[in-house]
Amino acid sequence: MAARNRRELTGLKKIGIIKLIMPFVPLTLPELPRMALAIRKEVIRMLGRSGSGHPGGSLSEADLLTCLFFHLMRHDPANPSWEERDRFVLSKGHGCPGVYAAMALAGYFPKEELLTLRRLGSRLQGHPDTRFLPMLEACTGSLGQGLSISCGIALAAKMDRKDHRVYCLMSDGETQEGQTWEAAAFAGFHGLDRLIALVDYNKFQLDGKVADIMDLEPLAKKWESFRWHAQEIDGHDILKIVQAVRQAQAAPGKPHVILAHTVKGKGVSFMEHNNYFHGVTPTAEETEAALKELDGDPSLSKALVAAGKIKMGGK
Repeated sequence: MAARNRRELTGLKKIGIIKLIMPFVPLTLPELPRMALAIRKEVIRMLGRSGSGHPGGSLSEADLLTCLFFHLMRHDPANPSWEERDRFVLSKGHGCPGVYAAMALAGYFPKEELLTLRRLGSRLQGHPDTRFLPMLEACTGSLGQGLSISCGIALAAKMDRKDHRVYCLMSDGETQEGQTWEAAAFAGFHGLDRLIALVDYNKFQLDGKVADIMDLEPLAKKWESFRWHAQEIDGHDILKIVQAVRQAQAAPGKPHVILAHTVKGKGVSFMEHNNYFHGVTPTAEETEAALKELDGDPSLSKALVAAGKIKMGGK
C-alpha cells in the first residue's frame, strides 16, 4: 500500500497536481526511524568537526524533527519561499545542528555544507540566522521568544485566511520565561488553532536539572489553563509523535502544545542524561565512539566510560 501511494504521489507530481498540495513527498512511517538516525549521525559529525555547539538538545529533538520535516509538514526544499508552506520556528535556537541536519537531508542545501558549522563565513551559524539562510522563518536563540514569533505568524495567517500551520519547537527550560506565558495567553485568547508548539522536555537546561532550578510541573495543566489543547507523549516514539500532531491538526478552536518527554543526548549512551554535553562538543575519540554506537557498535563508548574518560554533569 505504501509503495502504491508513493507511486501515485510521484505520478501526480509529474503532472503538476501534487505540487499544489504537497511538493515534498513524505517518507512512510517505517522509513522515519532511519532518517532520525541519519540526523543524529550528522549532528555528531558536524559538532565533532566544529568544536563548538550543543549536542545534548540536538540529539533529543531528532525524532521530533524527523516527523515534522519528513512526514507531517507541508514544505518544498526546491522552493523555500512557497507561500502555502507550513512554517517552522526553532525557539530553542541552540538546537540548530539538528535542524540544519534535517534541512540538508531534506534537500534545502548540500549535506557537505554541514561540516562548515560555526566557521567564519559559513551560512550555518551557531544559532539560526535568516540573513545567512533565508529558508529559515526567524532568527532565534534568545530563549522564550520563539513562541511569540510563532503567534505573530499564526495570527497573520488567520487574518489572511491562509490554511498553513505554524510549528514551534521549544525547550523545556525556556518555559520558565515570562514571555512564553504572555505568548501562550495571546494564542489562547485569539484561538490560534493552527499553531502547534512542541516542547522538547528532556529535563535539563544549561545549569542543571529543570526540576532543581524551577520545576515546571504540572506543565500540561498550566498550558490548559491558558486555553491550549495539551498532550504528553514519549518524544522518541515515532508513531506517538505522528498521532499527537494529527490529533492536534484535527482539533479546532484552540492552539496546541505537545509535551514530548525526551532524553538529552538520546542515541549516544555516554551523552544520555549527561548535562556535561549540553554545550560541550565531543572530542575526536568521543566522536568516533558516538558514530560507531549509532551504527550499532557500542564497544568504544563502553571502553571510554570504563576508562573514566567521559566527563559527567547534571546526573
